[in-house]
Amino acid sequence: MTKRTSAKYKIDRRMGENIWGRPKSPVNKRDYGPGQHGQRRKAKISDFGLQLRAKQKLKGYYGDLTEKQFRRIYGEAERVKGDTGENLIGLLERRLDAVVYRAKLVPTIFAARQFVNHAHVTVNGQSVNIPSYRVKEGDVIEVRAKSKQMALVLEASQSAERDVPDYLEVDHSKMVVTFVRTPGLADVPYPVVMEPNLIVEFYAKN
Repeated sequence: MTKRTSAKYKIDRRMGENIWGRPKSPVNKRDYGPGQHGQRRKAKISDFGLQLRAKQKLKGYYGDLTEKQFRRIYGEAERVKGDTGENLIGLLERRLDAVVYRAKLVPTIFAARQFVNHAHVTVNGQSVNIPSYRVKEGDVIEVRAKSKQMALVLEASQSAERDVPDYLEVDHSKMVVTFVRTPGLADVPYPVVMEPNLIVEFYAKN
């Protein structure tokens, strides 16, 4: 098992939830935490614990972002007019690696980060290799010609495991994606419940 695969399975086990909805997730078989003490009876979680867990779950979902990265995005969400939690989700979904993953061009968010890093995509015809690059409404993301026949891409685009959300327009025959609009929490097809309101509470107190 690769280090990257191992990492994402650890996140699922740590959260006790199949946060990406994958059939191979270990929590489908074992719903207790990792390690020798994982099967101990679960204690009641405090408000702080619930808030921290909500933050870790959202951070983990987008490829286990660092606290520094996540805090910076949260700061931007706070400065924008409107609901901070909704703004946070919108900013996370505008990350280029998130768009590549949502559009079913790759199988996982971790693969999306690597795919972008290795310069396999263009945005409006320009090569972009920064996973955190923020797309705008109307931007066109395309898999580079030399990368369109990669097994990883073909398998992901034909997978029935996930659906493409309606804020993206995707033509898998051409491997082209248009970012139609910035989504809110209700638009995003998370397999588990995400609670950005708890993250707002966490940062308000800490």
